Amino acid sequence: MQPSATGAPGASGGPGGTVGVPLPGGGERQAARPVSPLERELFLGAAGAVAGLVGTAGGITSLVSYPALLFAGIAPLQANVANIVALVACWPGAAVASRPELAGRGAWLRRWGVVAALGGTAGSVLLLVTPAGVFGQVVPFLVVIGSLALLLQPRIAAWQARREAPGRGSLLLLPVGLFALSVYNGYFGAGSGVLLLALLLLTAEPVLVSANALKNMLVGAATISSAVLFALFAHVDWAAVGPLATGMFLGSLAGPRVARRLPPGLLRWLVALTGLALAVRLWLDPAG
Repeated sequence: MQPSATGAPGASGGPGGTVGVPLPGGGERQAARPVSPLERELFLGAAGAVAGLVGTAGGITSLVSYPALLFAGIAPLQANVANIVALVACWPGAAVASRPELAGRGAWLRRWGVVAALGGTAGSVLLLVTPAGVFGQVVPFLVVIGSLALLLQPRIAAWQARREAPGRGSLLLLPVGLFALSVYNGYFGAGSGVLLLALLLLTAEPVLVSANALKNMLVGAATISSAVLFALFAHVDWAAVGPLATGMFLGSLAGPRVARRLPPGLLRWLVALTGLALAVRLWLDPAG
């Protein structure tokens, strides 16, 4: 299934605001003011910078970037594709900014990055061959679970430490959970970062800032495979991807540094509350 065509920029209000249109009987009604390509690019670039900073600091990139694409007049499915492709730009920026946390983790990332890439590819195939919104009713509850797991992670980690040895279920949690979340990341992705961060804190890395750095790399691996598939087989709105990706790259250079300087408890609450806010938004409007 090919994603639908984009809406006209500014057709839903957009960054251009409204203007009064005179009516035959007097008075006027409000209508969207056409926006110039430059205004649209500046708006998406600014939104991308905020999204890149928020996402790579531990929050949810798509909480900012996906609504911005809709506000710019892009149809939901096309906005989803453009958002996933633009997210690739967060990967190199986050890698550069997270070098202290990623030191010595190359072998680990190569092993699990392959799992993430395979999951991202599978999710993108699902998006291209199934109706949009299949996961819409389930996603808000998944994001709530991930957000609560993030808040409870210190207690869960202490409980795990008291156990004599991890069970088989614990050993399978990372590969199965990573693949499943990467599938979702390739399909829609909003909230997948919070879910993956909670998974890594429980299975691989108990230090929040380090787990966030690993999360950024795994999300990047899943996103790159999805972006390649979309570039080959879907219609990508490159005019929207360009400025959004540029902003995301710049924002991602700052995100890990912000996460490094925030108290772990504060960062944990900020990320979890952001996730809960997204869950409410998706529950009220699954289409975004």
